[in-house]
Amino acid sequence: MLAVNFVLNVEEGSEPSVQDGDGFSETNLSEVHGRNYIERGRNLAAETCFEYGSRVGFWRTTRIFAERGMPLTMFACALALERNPEIAAAIRASGYDVCSHGWRWEKHFELSEEEERARIARAMASFHRTLGAAPDGWYCRYGPSVNTRRLVVEHGGFLYDSDNYGDELPFWTTVEGKPHLIVPYTMANNDGKFFGGTATADDWFAFCRDGFDVMLEEGRRGAARMMSIGLHPRIIGQPARAAGLMRLLDHMARHHGVWFARRVDIARHWIATHPYPGKGLGE
Repeated sequence: MLAVNFVLNVEEGSEPSVQDGDGFSETNLSEVHGRNYIERGRNLAAETCFEYGSRVGFWRTTRIFAERGMPLTMFACALALERNPEIAAAIRASGYDVCSHGWRWEKHFELSEEEERARIARAMASFHRTLGAAPDGWYCRYGPSVNTRRLVVEHGGFLYDSDNYGDELPFWTTVEGKPHLIVPYTMANNDGKFFGGTATADDWFAFCRDGFDVMLEEGRRGAARMMSIGLHPRIIGQPARAAGLMRLLDHMARHHGVWFARRVDIARHWIATHPYPGKGLGE
């Protein structure tokens, strides 16, 4: 069996900006990524590239999944949902699960422990306001700090975190005596590759298709597998890139032995079928 989980990173509105006091406009993972992202002052081209994600890309991408009856997991920044209430409302009505992508797009490894603890609490309070519930998981933008997992467990209420790229299946760890589930993520199957060597929808489709085919064959031989595919509204939501996504979904749908799952469903399945083995597991 192969479990396939598509993740849509809802970040638009939470990225660094002059308006939020950062002194520069974020250009990373946008059409103007070639400009130095730390240049001072506003970059209106970059700002509107992010705006495209919330005005167009989110809606095109979710429509593609809805038309095929396939689930999505939202890696959502809390501030992005506050600033895009229509998107928050659509997520509430959709049945998509949510994994916290932090309060906003920032580097947790640069925060002090107290700052990071406050950011986690602020994000959760925000999600309660916009979604009516807390997310089931946690995933940092730019990667975690050495304190993140402990602070996530300390805050409580999470089924899992995805701040790990080291496996293809969930696994347990122990954090200060408490069981904690990790549902690993990947940067390999990600539409960010359109800014790192992948030029066309066919290129991206072929890369993800080949990974799917290999993992599906391994699953048919009895080895359980989980495939994560990361998407961004402002990237995959562009029409020519969306074509590659549609090809990928239709290719996957033609095969048996595939479980299209939300991330929370994978976490719950793992908890039910592979319960925490006991103390002694390391971080």
